[in-house]
Amino acid sequence: MNIIKRIVGAVDALQQRHAWLAVPVAVWKKFGDDQAGNLAALIAYSALVAIFPLLLLLVTVLDIALKNNPALQKKLVDAALKQYPVIGPQLQQSIGHLSQTGIALAVAVVGIFIGSLGVANSVQNALNSAWEIPFSRRPGFPWSWLRSAALIIVIGVGFIGTIVLSGVAVDAGRVLPGAGPRVLALVVSLALNFGLFWLAFRLGTASEITWRQLWLGAAISAVIWQVLQVVGSTFVSHQLAHARPLYGTFALVLGLIAWLYLQAQLTLYAVEFNVVRAYRLWPRSIAPPPFTQQDRRAFELYAMVEKRREDIDIVVAAGAGGEDDRKKESG
Repeated sequence: MNIIKRIVGAVDALQQRHAWLAVPVAVWKKFGDDQAGNLAALIAYSALVAIFPLLLLLVTVLDIALKNNPALQKKLVDAALKQYPVIGPQLQQSIGHLSQTGIALAVAVVGIFIGSLGVANSVQNALNSAWEIPFSRRPGFPWSWLRSAALIIVIGVGFIGTIVLSGVAVDAGRVLPGAGPRVLALVVSLALNFGLFWLAFRLGTASEITWRQLWLGAAISAVIWQVLQVVGSTFVSHQLAHARPLYGTFALVLGLIAWLYLQAQLTLYAVEFNVVRAYRLWPRSIAPPPFTQQDRRAFELYAMVEKRREDIDIVVAAGAGGEDDRKKESG
C-alpha cells in the first residue's frame, strides 16, 4: 500500500509541475465535483422530449414557406436530419407535418415552445453551475424564463440558419476546383457554430460572466460539434449495433439519446475547461492531502454556489494540508 501511495504521490507531483497535464486533471476533477455528467443527462433527456416536436415544427414551416419549391424543401430537411448520424433517415420516416390551419398550428407552436423550455432551463442550470454562480445571483423568475425563451429562439433560428448557409456555401463552392467546396463548407459551418455557441452561452449564463470570458468555451464547443458530425456515425452505429435486433424501433430512441448525451457531455467539458482557465483552477491534487491553493479556491467556489440570499455569509475553512492532514485522516 505504501508503494502505491508513493507512486500516486509521484504522479501527482509530476502533473502539478506541468500545465499540459495539470489543466486536463483540473478539468476532469471539476467536471466530477460539479456532477456535470448528471447535468448533461438532464439536458439530453430534455432535448429528447423536445426534439421530435421541434423537427415536426421545422418540417411544417418549410412545407408552408416552400410549398412551391419542394426540391429546396427536401434539401433543407435532409440537411437538418444530417445533424443526427445514422438515425437521420429513421427520424425522417417518423415525422410528418402539423395541420396547416391557423389555430391548430398556433396552438402547436405554443405547446412546442413551452415543452422546449425544459431544455433551455437545463442549459441555464448547467452553465451557471459550471461557472459556480451562487443561487442568489442567478436570474430569477421571470428573467430566467425570458432567457430561456431567447435561448430557444436563438438555437432554433441559428440551427436553421446554419443549415441554410452551409448549404449555400456548398453550392457556391462547387464552382471551385479540388477540395474547395468542402473547405468552404467547413469554414462557414465552423464560424456559424462558434457564433451560435457564443450567443447561447451568453444568454444561458449570469450577466456577471462577460462575453470575453465565454469565447473560449464557445470556440472549443464549435470544434467539438464539427468533429462529432464527422465521427458521430461510428459512435451511433456502435450504439445501435446490438439494439436494432433486440429493441426494433426503440433503437431509434436509444441511438438518439446516446447522441444527445454525448453532445451535451462534451460541450460541458468545453465549458469546464473554459472555467478552469478563467479562474485559474490548476494545479489540483489527485489524491489529497495535501491540498493545493487551487483546491482550496475550488472548495470556496463550491460552497458559495449554495448561497441562497445575499444577506447570508458563508465561511469556508480548510486544513493547512501536509502532514497534519495525513495524521487527521489516519486517526
